[in-house]
Order: sequence, then structure tokens, then C-alpha cells
Amino acid sequence: MTEESPGGYTGKILRVNLTDKKTTIEEPEGRFYREYFGGTALIGYYLLKELKPGIDPLGPENKLVFSAGVLSGVPSAGCGRSGVGAKSPLTGGWGDAQSGGFWPAELKRAGWDAIIVEGKADKPVYLWIKDDQVEIRDAAHLWGKTTAEVDSQLKEELGDKRVRVAQIGPAGEKLVRLAAIANDINRYYGRCGLGAVMGSKMLKAIAVRGSNPLKVANQEKVREIAGATADVIKRFMGGFKSYGTAGGVGGLNAMGILPTKNFQEGQFDGFEKITGQAMAETIMVDTDNCTACAVNCKRVVEVGPPYNVERVYGGPEYETIGSLGSLCGIDDLKAIAHGNQTCNALGLDTIGTGTTIAFAMECFENGILTEKDTGGIELRFGNAEAMMKMVEMIGRREGMGDILAEGARRAAEKIGGGASQYAMHIKGQELPMHDPRGKVGLGIGYAVSPTGADHMHNIHDVEFMRVNPTMSALGIQEPLDPFDLGLSKVRSFCYLVNWQHFKNCAITCMFLPYDPNRMAELVSAVTGWNASAWELEKVGERALALARLFNAREGLTAKDDFVPERLYKGVSSGPRQGKGLDREAFQEAIKNYYGMAGWDAETASPTAARLAELDLAWAIPELDKIAGKK
Repeated sequence: MTEESPGGYTGKILRVNLTDKKTTIEEPEGRFYREYFGGTALIGYYLLKELKPGIDPLGPENKLVFSAGVLSGVPSAGCGRSGVGAKSPLTGGWGDAQSGGFWPAELKRAGWDAIIVEGKADKPVYLWIKDDQVEIRDAAHLWGKTTAEVDSQLKEELGDKRVRVAQIGPAGEKLVRLAAIANDINRYYGRCGLGAVMGSKMLKAIAVRGSNPLKVANQEKVREIAGATADVIKRFMGGFKSYGTAGGVGGLNAMGILPTKNFQEGQFDGFEKITGQAMAETIMVDTDNCTACAVNCKRVVEVGPPYNVERVYGGPEYETIGSLGSLCGIDDLKAIAHGNQTCNALGLDTIGTGTTIAFAMECFENGILTEKDTGGIELRFGNAEAMMKMVEMIGRREGMGDILAEGARRAAEKIGGGASQYAMHIKGQELPMHDPRGKVGLGIGYAVSPTGADHMHNIHDVEFMRVNPTMSALGIQEPLDPFDLGLSKVRSFCYLVNWQHFKNCAITCMFLPYDPNRMAELVSAVTGWNASAWELEKVGERALALARLFNAREGLTAKDDFVPERLYKGVSSGPRQGKGLDREAFQEAIKNYYGMAGWDAETASPTAARLAELDLAWAIPELDKIAGKK
């Protein structure tokens, strides 16, 4: 493989203009791929260069970029992911999300590294990609249908059961700001409301079928690394296969940081009924995996009447267990599975949906909302029927669901009466199911994340209480105290978060045991480059810089790097009772992080010097726009 034609890439990017119904092909040079890799960094390159500041996220000027990475489709565990990005209709700033499954690898096999969707169709359409053949087809017959219905119908219509489909459900069609993009029915590009962007373009689905094997530079080395990784999985990750991500529910509850009743509490009396262990013993009927992955962490559940949960929609992961379960005070696992199925069928982000419903429940219990507002629904914590009904109403924009479909921040502004104090969001994106009061580094990550509250490019302090290979490779030689906010913690946070962003460029699963040195070996084996851990770390930093620069250009500043006031007050019971974030120490930590990251103290954007250091000198003129200059 040459520098102009690195392994792991197809060398082609597809551009689809839905307004004039034209498709074009771009073929970047090898240096472009080495600079941006894929995923978040590649998305950032195109969005920052091609979007004008201030555009409507739901207007035709927005662009939706689907991007694989150098490792997408590589036959090694955790390499079955890709990313999607656009200006977010939820936050008004940077938006990106990642998903696994089989669609990303199929995109590579069809011969494409990325798809840039621009403009807006005049009627519902879907994109059919079969290797180098690309068609924009009518989707009127698919509009309004659920994700499982569309997946089945497209496979029948295209005459191939191995077609892979990325799509929106009715929520995306109705521009619900919590709408996600489905991948293989039960995997999701969940955050930032990107399903609404796809819906605004009248694009129902992208069906892909490829027949080209992915080329790598050193097949033998790739097999060696894949085999060693599979061995590590077999020896140390059995719990993931048995219980999935929900296996951690009990541990978080014991620590007092299981989000409960809209983050008022950190322990849930009914937690034992909603653990991964409880699921395995009751409603789980199978496990599932992503491309070339032996972990099988995905849950597959089935529940009979009156819930009628079908296995085609998979099963709830930890985030869903938390958001539709403990956060809403609900310990009925079957009801949570039903809520998960509804989210998957309609195309909703389970995190944003559950957190918004929990917000509404607290409003109801404090008299800000009444049954008159909810259409007779007693929207209280613990009411499983109310939760299930509200998920449906949000996805279809019915009744109170039409207001909540705007997300917690906008819903609170519309409801008024002090509702905003209960809206648990950052930059407009709802908090995931990890409490910063027990993981303070995570809190910094929530605050400074370009997407708003996001756990997928963040650190979880408790995981670094012992020095591991990733820490050592990045020069972090001491374990991290989960409650420390000092300079050493901020330095470690800086390095680790850049590394997490690299994983979203490569793109790989966050759970797999690829430390920076092993990752550099794998990238080198795939591409033919002589990649180093340091180089990969800088790719992650470059991706973050592009996203932060995008936000600053859209008007977000350091004032938007906050956490909800509730997190300073502490939970009402349990081991963390009354122990909230230390406001002064937290804000000082963010200030120190800006300094270490090379960000301006007011705009929270990378400085010109840092952009140049990251080989992003082309983006320096954007700083003039931020400063209000011509």
C-alpha cells in the first residue's frame, strides 16, 4: 500500500445532492486520510469548510455526513462502527454520533469511505447503493413506517436479505429533536437529534450492499492482533456477554451514583429488578454482536402480552435501563423493554427521551404540569404506563409529546413556571446515565463536550483508579482519584479525552482492549503507515479542535460549558448524600483545562497557535468570524 492509497480505505467519498438529484465522487489523497482518519475528524473537516455560520439545522443548507474510519470493517473485534455528523437541531452547535452493527462495514465493502448528503428532496426518497451503483429512489411507500417494517420491506424490494439499512423512523420524519438514525433496526446513531436532520431532507433510508473485500496492508499482522484481542475478550470480558452494559447497574447503585428520579437520588430501591443479571434470568432470549466481534454484548429480549416486545428490536442497554428505568423511578423491566422497543421502532434516542420524560415527571410532581397538560396521564415517577405512553407521544408528536419532542431545554422554556431548574441538560443535550457527582472528571467532560452532555468521548474516573496500559502509553503514571479536580487530574483528563476522540475517528468500540500502542500497531498493519500512539492522540485532538471551533463560530462560548445546578447540590440519600460538585474547584478545573488544551478563555475555541500546531492553519480565518471581523 502506498501513501496515496492506504489500506483500510476505499479512496472514495460519495456526495449526494438531494435538491438536484445528482451524485458525485471525490477521491481524497492519502495525506487527507492520514490527517483526518474518518469519523469525527473527517466530519469536522467538511462541516467547518462547507457550512455557513448560523444556518438552520433543519434547513436544506445543513449537511449530513456519514463517515466510516480506517478500522471500520476490519476483521477484528470492535471495528464495526461509523459516525454521523451535522449541525445539531438539539443544541444548535456541533452534532455527531456513532453506531456499530453491520451497516458501517457494508458501506466499506460497497467502496465508500463516507457519504455527504446535502440539499433537500421535494418528496420522500431513499438512497440505494450497490457497490459503485448509486440511485436516489422514491420512498413514499416507506414514509410513516417503523424501522422494522422499512428494513424488511427494503430487503424484499431489493431482492437481497443481506442489504444493510440506515434509516429514520416516524420521529425523524416529524422532526422530533430527539430523533436518532437507526442502523440494522436496533443500533443507533443516537445523540444530537441527527434523525431530525435526515428527516428534514426527506431522506428515509440509505440501503447498502457491497461485494468488495476490504484491503489491508498486512493481513497476517491484522490476523495476529485480532486473535490476541479475541483471547483477551475470552479471558476478561465474559461479563459483557452474559449481562451486557446493564451488568453495571448494581455497582453504580452501591456507589450511590445510579441516576434516579431525574438525578435527585443516586440509589434506586428497585435496582435489583432492572439489572443485566435480572434481564438474563427473565426476558433475555439471545445475544447479538457487531461485525467481527466476539463479545456479543447486545441484548435480545422477548416479552408477551400486554407488552408484546419483539426480538427484532434487540433489548435495552444500560443507558436505556437508566433513562427509562431508575431515572423515571420505574423498576418494571418489561415496561422498560417496551419503551426501548418503541424508541427503536419510532427512531428515538433513548437517553434524551428518558431524561426528558423524567424532567416532565418532576414538573408534574411539583404542580408545574397537570393532567390537563398531559391529556389525563398521571405523569409521576414510578408510573410505567405513563412512561410507555409518553415515549409513543413524543415519537409521534402527539399532545404533551409534541412539547417534549423539542427536548428538555426547549420544553422547559415553553412550559415555564420554574420548569428549567428540572431540565437536566448541557448545551441543550440531555445528560446520559452517569452521575458526575461520583465521577468528577466525567463532569468536566460533560461541560466541555462539543455535543453537550455526552459520555461517548469522555472519561469515567472509576475506570482509572489503577494505572492501565492506556494511561501508561499516554504518560499517566499515577492512578486517578474519582473525586479529585486538581492539576494532575485535569492533565490526565486532557490526554484521555483526546484519546477517546481518536476512537471516534478510527472508529472503534469504546469497550475493546486496544491501548494506544496496540492501536498504533493495528492502524499500521491496516494502512501500511508507520503510525505511532502520539500521532493517533493528535488526530483525536484535531477532531476535538474542529468541533470546538465549529461551536464557537455558531456563537457558543465558555459560558455554555456548564453543568446543571442540581449537580452542585448532591443527591438526597446514599453514600454520596449531600456531596455535590465543588463549584469553585470545578470551575477552576475547566479554566485549567482551557489552558492545557490551548483554548481561548472566553470563546472556548482553540487559539490560532493551537490550530497551527494541529496542522489546521486553514481554519485560522474562522477565528475572525468568531471575533465578529470580516
